[in-house]
Amino acid sequence: MSDWKLPREGGCLCGKVRFKVSAPPLATMACHCKGCQRLTASAFSLSGLVPSDSFEVTQGEPAIGALHGAHRHFFCDYCKSWLFTRPEGLDWIVNFRATMLDDASGFSEPFMETYTCEKLPWVSTPARYSFTQFPELDDYTRIIEDFAAKGAPG
Repeated sequence: MSDWKLPREGGCLCGKVRFKVSAPPLATMACHCKGCQRLTASAFSLSGLVPSDSFEVTQGEPAIGALHGAHRHFFCDYCKSWLFTRPEGLDWIVNFRATMLDDASGFSEPFMETYTCEKLPWVSTPARYSFTQFPELDDYTRIIEDFAAKGAPG
């Protein structure tokens, strides 16, 4: 995704919390877990994985929400928009909600999908990688290298 126009900015529904992404995604993904289904009121969440140092909250103070567990999900404390996640054991990446970008139209299709064990039966994505749960930590290197080499499906 070297043609991604940077920086990209986004924010919550009410505009209280804003963020900036200064690097193209390392990978794109759809997560089908029941938690993402409930948090998005949809069939899956759509995300971009970026290096932590290329993601910056530029306005407001996001609050941790959802299950308050090992995966830290960040929301606007006012409108409750789900903005990004800092996954447990992956402190080097931020998983931001692609639909929170000001212009999500150029965001690529999911390159991988996770938690297909909880996927709704009618859902399909063009993802090249599919995992019944989350990938093993060692899988991320292969996925990121493949995404950089081949780009997103489409």
